Amino acid sequence: MKAQDIMVKNVICVEMDERLPNIRKIMETHGFHHLPVTEKGKLVGIISDRDLLRLISPFINKVSEQPRDLDTLNRAAHQAMTRQPITVKADTSIEDIIAWFKRVDISCLPVVDDEHNVIGIISWRDLINHATFKS
Repeated sequence: MKAQDIMVKNVICVEMDERLPNIRKIMETHGFHHLPVTEKGKLVGIISDRDLLRLISPFINKVSEQPRDLDTLNRAAHQAMTRQPITVKADTSIEDIIAWFKRVDISCLPVVDDEHNVIGIISWRDLINHATFKS
């Protein structure tokens, strides 16, 4: 079994200058936990819901909100993303993907072609769902 057999293929990506509030909205609307970040169509990073939790002030829209809290909303994807994420190719084996998840503290792997265009994404949830449906 290969990455292409279980990857999510219709991947929504964001550009490097996309602002965090819009990224958060995309994630919430679609139920995503990760979004690939691209520049001119090429993968340059990945941003997770944990990155947003870490960077966006929890005081937004609260009585105690301060101007510095609002400033956290002005950040762009490139200021929050993990640069040069680990990637796999469509023909990468599921065993190799599982090995990456076990070896490195990541929860998704973008799938890219030879030109570094995003063609899919695999999360640990995709692996579990595949194993569950296969059983």
